[in-house]
Amino acid sequence: MADEQPSQLANYECGVKKNLVIISEKAESESEEDETFSDVTLIRNGQDPNGCCFDPVERIAHGFKHFLSNKFYKYPCLFNELAESQHPKFLVFACSDSRVSPSHILNFQPGEAFMARNIGNLIPIFDTLKYSGVGSIIEYAVEELKVENILVIGHSRCGGVKRLMSYPEDGSPRFDFIDDWVNIAQVAKDKVKAEHSDLSFEEQCEICAEEAVNLSLKNLHSYPFVKKGVEEKKIALRGGYYDFVNGSFKLWELE
Repeated sequence: MADEQPSQLANYECGVKKNLVIISEKAESESEEDETFSDVTLIRNGQDPNGCCFDPVERIAHGFKHFLSNKFYKYPCLFNELAESQHPKFLVFACSDSRVSPSHILNFQPGEAFMARNIGNLIPIFDTLKYSGVGSIIEYAVEELKVENILVIGHSRCGGVKRLMSYPEDGSPRFDFIDDWVNIAQVAKDKVKAEHSDLSFEEQCEICAEEAVNLSLKNLHSYPFVKKGVEEKKIALRGGYYDFVNGSFKLWELE
């Protein structure tokens, strides 16, 4: 009877059949300036720079060719070294928001930063029974990669923070995953509501985005390997806030 049931591996193999694009050949050299802001705007709005309908496969292929020309083949010594091992100096927690990629706003290069991104750039308190995805990232970065810096980056107009600050007061339907996740920062929300009740909702959200970073920094101390590294001065914890409206970045440490 068991032989008649398809295995999980068989199902997986059935789902991996077609290679849409394979790119490995050396692309013609192109400069970083070739991609203009107008090109980016067109791509974002569903068209390529030539005016055709947006083709996701072509966008992926173009992106990888650009990487090959401007990074991979341009710096062979770096990528030969990275092929053998990685020694990043940073562990970075950032939001999944498409506007706040750390590799762009802080110009992190391959091999510099071990990264984790989630809704609201949140770090839960240490718990071996929950949030193993976050815990495993921190553990691997600290124990295996020996990172020396952990940076948590919040940002302006964060959707996760807005959801935290508005639910359930706005009466909107519950999101099972999102609401459980952003509830990690409930303490930050309560603090902002209590101390800044005179401010507008939008202003409260911006303050909460920074408070959520502070909470995540405090929660990092609940991870034994992080706490030990901080006490031995082998790890530094910092918070950051990227304002993409005004083009500014704040960096701080908790006392």
